[in-house]
Formats: sequence, C-alpha cells, structure tokens
Amino acid sequence: MRRNLITLLLIIGLIPSLQAQNLLKFEWKFKTGDNSAWAWAEYDDSAWKTIEAGTNWENQGHETYDGFAWYRQQVFIPEDLREKAAENGGLILRLARIDDSDVTYFNGQILGSTGGLPPEYESGYGELRAYTVPMDRVGWGAQNTIAVRVYDGGGGGGIVGNPVSLTIKGMDELLSITPMMEREDHLVLNEEPVKINLQVGNKMKQAVEGTLLVTATTDFGKVVLDVAKELKVRSGATKQIPLELGRLSPGFYNMVVLLESEAGNKRVEFALGVRPEEIVSPLDRAEDFDNYWIRARRELDAVEPQFKLIRQNKLCTETRDIFLVEMRSLGNILIRGWYMKPVKEGVYPAILHVQGYSSTKVPQNLYQGDDMVSFALNIRGHGNSQDDVNPGFPGYLQDHVDDKELYIYRGAYMDCVRAVDFLFSRSEVDTSRVAVEGGSQGGALSFATAALDNERIDLCVPHVPFLSDFRDYFKVAGWPGGEFIQYFEDHPEIPEDEIYKNLSYIDIKNLAPWIKAPVLMSIGLMDETCPPHINFAAYNQLNVPKQYIVYPYAGHGLPGEYYNAMMDYIKRQFKH
Repeated sequence: MRRNLITLLLIIGLIPSLQAQNLLKFEWKFKTGDNSAWAWAEYDDSAWKTIEAGTNWENQGHETYDGFAWYRQQVFIPEDLREKAAENGGLILRLARIDDSDVTYFNGQILGSTGGLPPEYESGYGELRAYTVPMDRVGWGAQNTIAVRVYDGGGGGGIVGNPVSLTIKGMDELLSITPMMEREDHLVLNEEPVKINLQVGNKMKQAVEGTLLVTATTDFGKVVLDVAKELKVRSGATKQIPLELGRLSPGFYNMVVLLESEAGNKRVEFALGVRPEEIVSPLDRAEDFDNYWIRARRELDAVEPQFKLIRQNKLCTETRDIFLVEMRSLGNILIRGWYMKPVKEGVYPAILHVQGYSSTKVPQNLYQGDDMVSFALNIRGHGNSQDDVNPGFPGYLQDHVDDKELYIYRGAYMDCVRAVDFLFSRSEVDTSRVAVEGGSQGGALSFATAALDNERIDLCVPHVPFLSDFRDYFKVAGWPGGEFIQYFEDHPEIPEDEIYKNLSYIDIKNLAPWIKAPVLMSIGLMDETCPPHINFAAYNQLNVPKQYIVYPYAGHGLPGEYYNAMMDYIKRQFKH
C-alpha cells in the first residue's frame, strides 16, 4: 500500500526532491521581434505582454507568427539559498523544449544556447534545455533577470515543454540512473533473454539509501516487469543494479524507474526496442486501393498546374535565389511553397521538404547550401496554402473522413505529387536525383510521395512518420486517437469500420510496398505522438534498400544531429 501511494505521489509531483523549490513564476514577459538590448538586465520590459511557458505562443494570441521573439522574467533569489547552492554546484535553469532554437541570458550574460539562429539556422526542438547558473552570476538576496531569445522556423513556437524551473542543483542533477545496454540505441536484435544494468552514480555530499521501483510495459500497456530493488550508494560512488526481463516479443517497451529515499526521490524513464523488424502489422488495403490512387493521379493530371514563381529579392543572396511558388493541385486548389536554386548555372540534385501537422513551411526551412535545389511545400490547409481549403486544427484530420473521395489527405498527397511536377519542370533540376524528406506528418507525406510518384522520387528520408497503422495507432497514442474517439461519439450514424476503411487508403503502411527508392527512416524511441510501433508498421512493408536510425532518448522531436545525418545520407546516395 505504501509503495503504491508513494508511486502515485511521485507521479503527480507531491513529493519533491531536496532543493526542488522552483524560483520561477508561471508567467513571463513576452515580445515578438528581435533587439539585442532585450538581453540586458536593466532593460524596462514593463510594457510587454505576458505569456505562459509550457505551450506555444500560437495558442496565446500569436497565431501566425514565425521568427524571433523574447521571453523575460525577474527572479528574486534569497540569500539563504547561497550555502546550499554552493555545496551542490550552483543553480539549474530548466526550459524543457523550445521550438525551435534559443540563446538564454542570465543577468545580461549568455548562459547557454541550443540549436542555431539565422543565418546559421538549426532547429534544436528535440533537445531538453538545462543550463547551469554559476554561483558568481547570481545576485543573492536580489532580483535577477532571465532573458530567452527564441527563433521559430515555422509551425508552433516558443517554450513549449515542461519542466520550466530554476532550482538549486539537487538529486535530479547529482544522482544519475542510467540504463547500460549492449547497443547505444537501446535495441535488442537477438532472441536471448533481455538483461539491463542500471548504473547509479552518486555525486551528492551524502550516501543515498532507498528502494528502486522498476516497471516495464509494452506499447499497449501490458506489464512485463514489476520489481523492487534495494539500493545503497556512497557519496562519490557508482553501483550497478541488474534487471532481467526474460524473453520479450518483438516490439517496444517503456521503462519507469522510481527511487524513493530519505535523501530525496527521483524518476527516470527510458525505452527499449526488441527485434523491431519482426513486428507484424499486415496490409489492410481496400479492394479498390490501386484504382483509388490511379484515379487521383488522373484527376491531378487534368488540372493545369499554372506554375508561378515570384522572386523574393530581400531573401536572395549572391549565391542563392529564392522564390515564392504558386500552383494548382487536385480540385484546382491553390497551393504554395518556397523554392531555392543556386545562382550559378548548372544542373543540381533537388530536395522536396514536406511539412509536419499544422506547421508552416517558411524560407528558413529551405536547404541552406548552394549546391542543391530546395523546395519547401505547404500542402492544402497549411501555411500560405489556406486560400481554398482551411479546416483548421483540430479538425484537419477528420475533414471529410467519412468520404474517401473528399478526404483531405487524398488532396494533400496529390499536392506533394504536384510539387514533384514542379521540380521536373525546372531545367536546373537533375531529375535523376530527387529526394523527399519530412518529419511527423512530413514523414507520412515522404512515404506517400515516394509511393505515389515512385518513378521520379529517387530517395525517401522520413523521420518519426505519422498516419500509419491506424487501428493500433489509436491504442498506443493519446493523440490523435482521442480526436477520433470524440468523432465516433459525435457521429454514431457512421460505422467505425467505414472510417477505418477510408483511413486505410492514406495509411502509409499500405502505400509502402509501392516505394522504389532507398529509404532512411529515423525515430525517437520515446515518441508518444508517433510511437515507434507505427513507424515500423510502415517500414517493415518496404521492399527496397532501407535503414533506420534510433535516437534512444528522443521523443517526437529529434536532436539537432539528425539534420546532419540526413544531409550526409542524401549526399552520399547522390554521390554529391
């Protein structure tokens, strides 16, 4: 009974670690734009509006804003915390995830940064921010200024995750619990019983003695391990705690480790995958699946594309020309995107960038080099392609889902094919080297484009792909399953099987066998939005040269190193 109560209190946060007092306030001062003076401690921000950290700024009155913005907060740090902070190595500022990149200042000095800001833009969305505040930076018994310069390259923006806190370094920082596995990506590829060592390192000034409560569950919530291990680790020491999970079926497993001790409490989560290429999720195509997509392509071909390029003089450089592209797609729908071509005459490989759900492609999403052509597409209902179709979010996923001919993704997939038409109309494009890449919904769009235009796409690079294996997907992920559960409740007159049949036409699992191009798929092992199970449901249907990268501690946002891995792969494949 005590164990269950403590576990519950830990989960809901009622038992804090030592020194876990959060000095930050809930609301921050906020302003769009960019000015270096906004980092200064003495700057007067009293006229700024307030905003909450933990959710994007689009949800708080800045619906269409992309670019630079600043967060500021004045924080009083009591003098009586100085001694304990000195013992533990200072304060720790946690800003969770920021969409997309940041430079963070403390009392006017740079504290840390993640990702890259323009002109060297690099998203740092998938990385957790935890910046140490040295003792000599702190004004003890005084107000201190935190300023966060954020750049959002498209879609949601701002400080979007949790925790957001300023605390004395404590057990979370000074005591580590790390799973030690044979592979760094936390995959088990053989059929042997699964064994894990938990390595516990104690950098606290005192010994830690307590109980480790360890649980392991499948994607679908079945418990496969539930044990308690006694733990005692001296100050400055490291200890190994063995765990035996036995023989596990192919799939993905979520691990939770809870430490309860008199010195404090700590929760650690990680995941592992077991023989993922043996996960079986059979095709469930409707009888007219082939004809459905043949007709869609014929309908697209009957629409005159009316390609129009509008040069963006302010964005062009000596080596790169950038254009706004307008064109007509399935149903004569107007869609747009951003196009970059090198100024130097030649014939270049091309990359088609397709977008995540509800996000907006902007010029900063284009490839930043001058040795390739780059096209960032906004499919219907997204970004600057909302003139004719705009169901909004939420609502996009369910738009005409009761009618397979009108379902929004039928048109969205054809928008991607139209983008390939555009690339093939350009004399500077090497049509033997065309790649498509994207993440989340963009991962699904990458699969779909490579499948539905399989004679022209030469490389497919999806990450954390969406829109796969719907019946299982709605069981293993809270969203979008919750939206569809609500849809079923609101439309009891429509049989659920009919909705699932309509979804099967756009399920990338069912499209994957049509792909002819090599595929590199990347996933986050702790992704709760598009769990690895649905990623591999599609991947395992591929019949082409394929490989995958697993980031064991990433969720739906992959770390910044992913971009370099993707570009290295594309250039190697194109021998570029």
